[in-house]
Amino acid sequence: MELFDRLERRDLERAVLVHVDFYQEADREELDELYELVDSAGAAICTLITTKRSYPDAKYFIGKGKAEEIKDAVTLHEADVVIFNHALSPAQERNLSDFLGVQVLDRVGLILDIFAQRARSHEGKLQVELALLKRMSTRLVRGWSHLDRQGGIGARGPGETQLETDRRLVQGRIKQLESKIEKVRKQRDLSRRSRQKSEMPTVTIVGYTNAGKSTLFNYLTSAGVYAEDRLFATLDSTLRKVRLPGAGEVIFADTVGFIRHIPHDLVTAFRSTLEETREASLLIHLIDASDEHRDEKMADVQDVIQEVGAQDVPQLQIFNKIDALETPMEPKVDWAEDGVTPIRVWISAQQGLGVELMMDAVASFFKGRFYTVSLVLDVAAGKKRAQLYQLGTILQEGFDEQGNSLFTMSLTEQEWQSLKTWPELLKAEVIESAAQ
Repeated sequence: MELFDRLERRDLERAVLVHVDFYQEADREELDELYELVDSAGAAICTLITTKRSYPDAKYFIGKGKAEEIKDAVTLHEADVVIFNHALSPAQERNLSDFLGVQVLDRVGLILDIFAQRARSHEGKLQVELALLKRMSTRLVRGWSHLDRQGGIGARGPGETQLETDRRLVQGRIKQLESKIEKVRKQRDLSRRSRQKSEMPTVTIVGYTNAGKSTLFNYLTSAGVYAEDRLFATLDSTLRKVRLPGAGEVIFADTVGFIRHIPHDLVTAFRSTLEETREASLLIHLIDASDEHRDEKMADVQDVIQEVGAQDVPQLQIFNKIDALETPMEPKVDWAEDGVTPIRVWISAQQGLGVELMMDAVASFFKGRFYTVSLVLDVAAGKKRAQLYQLGTILQEGFDEQGNSLFTMSLTEQEWQSLKTWPELLKAEVIESAAQ
């Protein structure tokens, strides 16, 4: 229940942060990332308590002595919540909350809290609520522990009955949400099949949260997607058509940002959104070039790509924020050994530097057969005439004696297939075809 309680009380909460430096690399979490997550959640940081351990304490995660230190900090700073930069078990979270006398939130709960604030679409809200309820179902015992302490057969029964009632209510709501999300997934499948049937490629932008995905997406599509220098500024995927130079139209998809040790339940909850990644024709892996931990974050993104089954989709690495590097650099493209295939592009989406280079690099994945065609468009088809100016390259144009429009155009195969059956075309024939 505590996550919903926190959402209802959106005043700036005072938080004590706890970070444990484990000797095992796999158990470590980035401290800088904790600060960014707390800032994104909208809490005021009172103090940070750190410690080193070989492994977590079974009861308090950090040991009794350190728990006492945290309790003193909570009292001193009049804190509302204690946030751990690690995943806690339900028992550890419950033990700590009882001992400290305030709410305790772990890394997973913090991320979920941010997700709950940022979800804007109907689908995003459904997915977040599902993840929240699945998490809550493992922590319901907390609200009825006072009945357990009373002892006696008569005292235990009502508590257990109420607990089971709560669990049934939560499980019932989970089933409802899963049913609704399944309907949304089917709708997405229909839209995806429609795009595949029209042979329109999909380019999906993926990357670590705050790498600049929404900023780049807005620059490319003028979609007005919410973009801010915060973790998880956007959650909802957005689709837009973009025309690539020499390759025709493609669909660009912006997705939820990835993060290190992203909870499995979140990956599951956002499955329908992440399926855009698996079904894409090309993945743009956007990377914050100025981040000193970029190599580790690149590996984390690859882990999530693997988890959603998109490891075989072609990728193009885009190193963003070159304007924020200590040593400034010019936009450039790095090529594979064949000198033809681009493997990474260095840009600044915020400044618009190198974006054209990136578009050319993306287009190179889709350049195929081009057609030079001769078209005669009916004199009354003014709207279709305007559409032709948005397609392909017009090599020559004019009018015949009846006022019909004459065009010689260079079109991609996709464009040619889409317009050759227009009823407004009095003539449509291929003059020449060639592969690029």
